[in-house]
Amino acid sequence: MATLASPAPHALAQFTHWSQRLDPGAIAHIPGDGGPPVIGNTFKMLADPHGFAAGMIAKYGKIYRNRAFGGWAVMLAGPEANELVLFDRGKIFSSEQGWGPLLDRLFPRGLMLLDFDKHRADRRALSIAFKPEPMRHYMGALNRGIAERVTAWGAGPMRFYPAIKELSLDLAAGSFLGLPWAPEADKINRAFIDMVAASVTPIRHALPFTQMKRGIDGRACLVDFFTRETARRRAGEGVGLDMFSQFATATDDNGNMLGIDEVVDHMNFLMMAAHDTITSSASSLVYCLARHPDWQDKLRAEALAVTGGRDLAYEDLGRLVLTEMAFKEALRLIPPVPTLPRRALRDFEFGGYHIPAGTGVGINIHWTHHTEEYWPEPERFDPLRFTREAEKARHKFAWVPFGGGAHMCLGLHFAYMQVKVLMAQLLGRYRIELAEGATVDWQPWPIPKPRDGLRVVLSPLNFD
Repeated sequence: MATLASPAPHALAQFTHWSQRLDPGAIAHIPGDGGPPVIGNTFKMLADPHGFAAGMIAKYGKIYRNRAFGGWAVMLAGPEANELVLFDRGKIFSSEQGWGPLLDRLFPRGLMLLDFDKHRADRRALSIAFKPEPMRHYMGALNRGIAERVTAWGAGPMRFYPAIKELSLDLAAGSFLGLPWAPEADKINRAFIDMVAASVTPIRHALPFTQMKRGIDGRACLVDFFTRETARRRAGEGVGLDMFSQFATATDDNGNMLGIDEVVDHMNFLMMAAHDTITSSASSLVYCLARHPDWQDKLRAEALAVTGGRDLAYEDLGRLVLTEMAFKEALRLIPPVPTLPRRALRDFEFGGYHIPAGTGVGINIHWTHHTEEYWPEPERFDPLRFTREAEKARHKFAWVPFGGGAHMCLGLHFAYMQVKVLMAQLLGRYRIELAEGATVDWQPWPIPKPRDGLRVVLSPLNFD
């Protein structure tokens, strides 16, 4: 259980920006390891983040302190920690100040980097894009785009990850922007890749030829593109049911439109989240199904029973029960966001430790998803972990790939929809196998991806 402690004098005023450092002595009573001087554990974490976290938890327990990326943080592990931080009943934790050191120069003012009243107001304004009418519109675009591309892939060997990344970016253009990327597609995709890579680069200054410089340049490219498009939509050009049109004309609680810079920042962040995290999630599901053909057959049979071979309809989404269970299990095994950072705005106590205001706090989603205490045989792919009965018997914060609480992923239903359409279209045409000799090694962080591109073979189905 967590309890609020009496805040230190002026605690909230002391830590109004993530760049203000906490005195390391304030958390010296918490067990942990700061690593070598200056660099701390940064490179150990980057080399093997999951192994590093498991080693620290085995040595120090589910609460430990760690120094990386130039600062100290306290890591909390397990469902109870997830509930404390994500549900945040006492409004103790700042998402803005947690993500700030990694994302402030790349995705400033994105929805994930807002807190409390401002976050709630912007989230409410943006949620219009995920209402039933726009979602039905996206459904048609997803069916058309996925069917065309999956057919074009054809039978034979392929690298699934880059193919689905390209497709996801094109789908985001159609569903989110209502227009094709056209000649700017490669440049925009490169900008997103550079920005995500820059978020965890050890060199945090935009020096020439560094990843951070490439990330900053990528942001400038996207800001220019989305600024021009926002002005165009507000002038009435190309306005439709696409997500960008919804955002560009959204109003706050007082009936005022969001500022153009706010629309640009939200689109910048949500486009990255939409196509990068969905690419990772879809790849993890295809990987799992290629390794488990029995479940691939079950999902194929379910999709054909629901659709009869036609396109998946919006009303059909809830009927793909096994597909949803398999997707959830893939997200358990390879969560698209393995860890989540926050910063304490108030003193609190957890697990018998006093943690002061100003402390960087992180939760480890991947570790919780892979711990036998909560998941028997945690490395085994078993979608039946997600029957309703099994879910009710488990701590509700033992599975949190989409976060939780006020910061629950705004686009999670869009993610489910895109993956279900992809499975119906893909499994209705092909059998998926890992390529001979393929040994999939996943880059674990910041957003997991298969290092070899996920080499698979698509074989045409024979229904005779």
